[in-house]
Amino acid sequence: MRIGARAHDFGKLPADELARRIAATGMSCVQLALTKAIEGIDLRPGQLNSGLAYEIGQAFHRHGVQIAVLGCYINPIHPDPVVRRSLIGFFKEHLRHARDFGNSLVALETGSLNADYSPHPDNQSEEAFQVMLGTFEELVAEAEKFGVVVGVEGVTSHTVSTPARMRRLLDAIPSNNLQVVFDPVNFFSIENHREQERVVRESFEQFGDRIAIVHAKDFIAERNALRTVRAGKGACNYRPVIAWLEANKPSVSILLEEAGEDTAAECAAYLRGAAAP
Repeated sequence: MRIGARAHDFGKLPADELARRIAATGMSCVQLALTKAIEGIDLRPGQLNSGLAYEIGQAFHRHGVQIAVLGCYINPIHPDPVVRRSLIGFFKEHLRHARDFGNSLVALETGSLNADYSPHPDNQSEEAFQVMLGTFEELVAEAEKFGVVVGVEGVTSHTVSTPARMRRLLDAIPSNNLQVVFDPVNFFSIENHREQERVVRESFEQFGDRIAIVHAKDFIAERNALRTVRAGKGACNYRPVIAWLEANKPSVSILLEEAGEDTAAECAAYLRGAAAP
């Protein structure tokens, strides 16, 4: 089982120091969001280049940590078309330079009609879906040019909010350069969290063949909402998730969320325990 973490959960540090600390916890891979994780970098459109990407990639390579995902979580349905155009351009830069990092997958979520990505009541509307679809068509076309992959992550409050809507997106863009970043907790809500095994089963049925990366966190139901916590500290049943992954996605990278330098090893041990017979 390949278990890693989000790099920025270990703090914002120089690339070599960050990679060293991540490796010291036994993590084999990371999701790297550059401006969140690498000290001294506050990228603006047009600044990312092959030299910078190579230097950062080599720092992780020296410590035996794979950059499994580049995180570039733009809002693909940003309500301001001018801002949205700039964000799309920024994501395309990550696609063009992904291989310079030693990586081939750049990930994002499916957006909110609120500029700050907070939930909006019309996120699941047909209009929002069509705007989102247009953005993803453009991003996937760019990915195809460079032989890399767009990773799409669904969230219950965003435009792709259910396994069925994820399947609809995949069917609308018939390209293997679009793959799924699967976080089972993302599809849980206060309404359906007691049916989590059904939701997970539907996810595997709808898009299991397209899962490229897995995120792992947990949840606690409080009042009228779910609160996310690190894996093993909530109510998510990971046993069927891990069993399916072992049978169908051997050695897939599982990236912890909410787990930093002091807790990543504990969370990894919990997930490995979920695989035990």
